This record gives sequence, structure tokens and C-alpha cells, in this order.
Amino acid sequence: MRSGSKVVCLDDRFPTDILVYYTSLPIKDRVYIVRDMGIGIGLDNQPGEVVVYLEGLENPCSSVPPHAERGFAQYRFAELEPPAEEAQEAQMPWEAFAQ
Repeated sequence: MRSGSKVVCLDDRFPTDILVYYTSLPIKDRVYIVRDMGIGIGLDNQPGEVVVYLEGLENPCSSVPPHAERGFAQYRFAELEPPAEEAQEAQMPWEAFAQ
């Protein structure tokens, strides 16, 4: 999973108090495109959780430095398709790389 990957949301169950931090949440079984990934702030306000940022869902920045946008834990999603350029490369014959 990386920027450009098509993913499906597996888990949209969030604690109710999370709405203080988020304005947009993903919906289970809905397909999204990853616009970026990074290390974010977990629900416990501690840094270190791998998060995804999704096209069409933008949220406020964290109050914890470095004040990144709040993303969604990577474990909540499964990759359906790699980014378009990666899928295209997978279809190319290996001989094209030998030149």
C-alpha cells in the first residue's frame, strides 16, 4: 500500500469522542484512493502509528507537533489495486527492463 493505491475500508468503528478531531471519516466497504501515507498520532495522542490520507477525505491538523493532518490507521484498510504505474509495470515483459 502506498500513494495511489486503491483501498477498501475494513473497519469504520471509531470511538464517539473522535469527532472532536475529525471532520471526515471513512465508511466500511467503500473504496478510496490513498493520497499519502505517513507516521501519525494514534488515538492515544502518541506518535508512531502508520496512517493513510485518503482522496476526498481531509481533516484538521493535529495539535501535537509537527501538526500533521490527522490520518487513519493503515490497519483499517486493505489494498485492492496498486498504484496505476505499478500495475502497468507488472504487465510489462521483463525484456523491456534488460535494455
